[in-house]
Amino acid sequence: MSTVKIRNILLGEGVPKIAVPNVGSTEEEILTSTKEIAAAKPDLMEWRIDYYAAGIEDTAQLIDTGRRIRELIGELPLLVTFRTKSEGGVCQLEENRYLDLVDQIIVNRLGDAVDIELFHEEKRIESLVSEAKNYNVVVIMSNHDFEKVPAKDVIEFRLKKMANLGADVPKLACMPHNVEDVLTLLEATNEVHNEIENPIITMAMGDIGKVTRIAGQVFGSSLSFGAVGKSSAPGQLSIEELRNAEKYLAL
Repeated sequence: MSTVKIRNILLGEGVPKIAVPNVGSTEEEILTSTKEIAAAKPDLMEWRIDYYAAGIEDTAQLIDTGRRIRELIGELPLLVTFRTKSEGGVCQLEENRYLDLVDQIIVNRLGDAVDIELFHEEKRIESLVSEAKNYNVVVIMSNHDFEKVPAKDVIEFRLKKMANLGADVPKLACMPHNVEDVLTLLEATNEVHNEIENPIITMAMGDIGKVTRIAGQVFGSSLSFGAVGKSSAPGQLSIEELRNAEKYLAL
């Protein structure tokens, strides 16, 4: 399996890396959370800009806030994500507005990596992926299902399609209802991990899915999301809980 470098970390090598989401809704909250997250020393910070209404409406303000974040975090890698409402975010944008926003994230290099959701207009997705490569921005392509765990072949198809579209790191998260659902995700993760070169990220949400957040190195997921303060998804553990759990599963 190939590794993917995001600033100064390598996904796909060693234990799964830990990302902490920043879900501040004002610049003051964002910068306060940035300081707290940086102090916890994760491997990566995810800036969830769908929480930041003022920044979404004003590109200049978004860019300025991004500059302030970088001043605070130094060399800590930064992933910038706008999560659409249909995939668990807090703000809905019309299709072209979403795609244009992702474009602005890339061309202004607001982060070292950008999240691009799979289920949008394919030609624009391909164009954004190509643009990201030109700007040296890593693409984490994602799909989130908050209702269910898709069938195993569907999970595998979606992860492989992301890789085929040029994503550096395919990511899929879903909501299990029973143990069998969790096993479905883990089995699909293991198979895709063994079939494609890309590092991948998968997780099952909710309490029953917590095992998938700490067992990534066993089944092939290269990154987990942990909270410092407010979490961004159901079942998300704290960064301390993730670190404690991962050290017992070191291979």
